[in-house]
Amino acid sequence: MEEKEAKLIQEIISLGRKLYERKLVVAKAGNLSCRLDDRNILITASGTTLGSLKEDDIIKVNVDHEAEIKVKPLSTEFPLHRLIYKNFSHQVIIHCHPPIINGYFAVNNSLKNLTFESKLYLGDVPVILQETPSISKPESVIEALKTNNLAIIKNHGVVAVGNKFSDCLNLIETLEEAVKVAAVARLFDKKALDELDVELKSSLEEKEKFSMFSEPHIQAIVDLVNQDKFIAQKGSELNLTTKLAIKLDGSSNIYKFNFDKGKITKLEHDEDAPFIISAPAEIWELIFLGKLDPFVATTQGKMKLTGQLGQLSRWYVPFSRLFELFKQVTIK
Repeated sequence: MEEKEAKLIQEIISLGRKLYERKLVVAKAGNLSCRLDDRNILITASGTTLGSLKEDDIIKVNVDHEAEIKVKPLSTEFPLHRLIYKNFSHQVIIHCHPPIINGYFAVNNSLKNLTFESKLYLGDVPVILQETPSISKPESVIEALKTNNLAIIKNHGVVAVGNKFSDCLNLIETLEEAVKVAAVARLFDKKALDELDVELKSSLEEKEKFSMFSEPHIQAIVDLVNQDKFIAQKGSELNLTTKLAIKLDGSSNIYKFNFDKGKITKLEHDEDAPFIISAPAEIWELIFLGKLDPFVATTQGKMKLTGQLGQLSRWYVPFSRLFELFKQVTIK
């Protein structure tokens, strides 16, 4: 056994123990995997107990070798793991059935983020309807994971993906904490959750549609920002005076917003800014459609930030409103 494989097996064993100790798995539920190379993955075998894994419980399998797949005691969720690795560059996958998370989403179809931390790291967690004991429609999970590194399979469990097991575990633990906070808030005020995160309904009138990242598209966003009273108020209170550039990967399209106490005083086309957010077209499309929060996309590695997220986060409130305005300008 190669050194890399042996090390990853020990990581999986350690992770299984952590999940069990933190009451995120019980009995023989859940499965873990990681990418070994371009063709092979390591995955926990069917019927294993994650809290007490042994080396023999972890199987090496070639995801393209059908004959090998048929004879190995693979988890029923292997097709999902294989599809994730084929569609994304992620290195690891955690699938588990946390009881508190499952209980919350059994009666709720969306997460009420009551803390800044959960809003920043989780965003809108997609929830997928599930009608069978195992995941029978992995394609739905793939679509969900395009918008978030964490997905809920209703009445079943969670799937977290990333480049390190620690990143996936952090997401699951943050979600567990978020639903606990929501439950406690409900005890204090039963009406509280019904009044949170109320969004303005968009007008029924036909809106002009813009080509994404075109000059008219970005200028329309600038106009909305400079008309927005909330950004003006918070921008003044928090002295939102900085330069933020957004860039479309693989193109020369870059726009630099020059903020002066919340107002965009100038729109330029260079990268001379302390903060630059860049991403490929498919990610920007999700941002402009309101399906992905830029802060969450940055913390989860879907977007690249040049500059310190901690410094940018001091303007979290006005920038969150800025990103809300993004989706009010309709793209083609």
